[in-house]
Amino acid sequence: MKIYMFEHCSLCFRVRMAAALKRLHLQEVVVLDDDTDTMVGLVGKRVIPILVKDDGQPMLESMDMVNYVDSRGEPALTGPERAEIAAWADQFIQRSAPLTMPRYPLLGLPEFGTVAALDHYNRRKRKVFGDFVELRADTRRYISQLMPDLETLDRLIERPHAVNGALSLDDVRVLPLLRSVAVVKGLRFPQKVRDYFESMMSHIGYRPLPTV
Repeated sequence: MKIYMFEHCSLCFRVRMAAALKRLHLQEVVVLDDDTDTMVGLVGKRVIPILVKDDGQPMLESMDMVNYVDSRGEPALTGPERAEIAAWADQFIQRSAPLTMPRYPLLGLPEFGTVAALDHYNRRKRKVFGDFVELRADTRRYISQLMPDLETLDRLIERPHAVNGALSLDDVRVLPLLRSVAVVKGLRFPQKVRDYFESMMSHIGYRPLPTV
């Protein structure tokens, strides 16, 4: 299997995480941010991630990819799901974006490996989120707005190795978002959130992204 991805992409990390939990080899192909031609050539539109199965057929939708990966052999994501975790994830990704989006281009990630690719990302995201310098200048305010969500998650986590006590799709919803927001220097996770993040990242064998 092969995944076309961005290193900073939380949806991509869902699939990478699922493969790591299964100890399945997943060839990771980082696409430059401005390389729309590769995406269109594979699936007819600009979208990431793209999973190419062993038979050469491409897949879209990250959770479909996760379910496909987990169906290979004995499933790993067999635990219960909770509606409040999915609701938490939907809200969290919106509130964390002003913190994460202006920081990704500062991390030296491979999808920004050319001047053109970096400029392409900056122009795309500034249209949605506004000036990156101003967003980073407001870091304290955005952290303050995000902390109640992290405190909520802290109360929801049941075990350091599984948010609901046994590995489930909810872990695939939560961990990639924590990995993304952990790039924010000065953001401190509550105790149970930190224990969960560190335990899960160690378990799947991935290092956190740099902080800035």
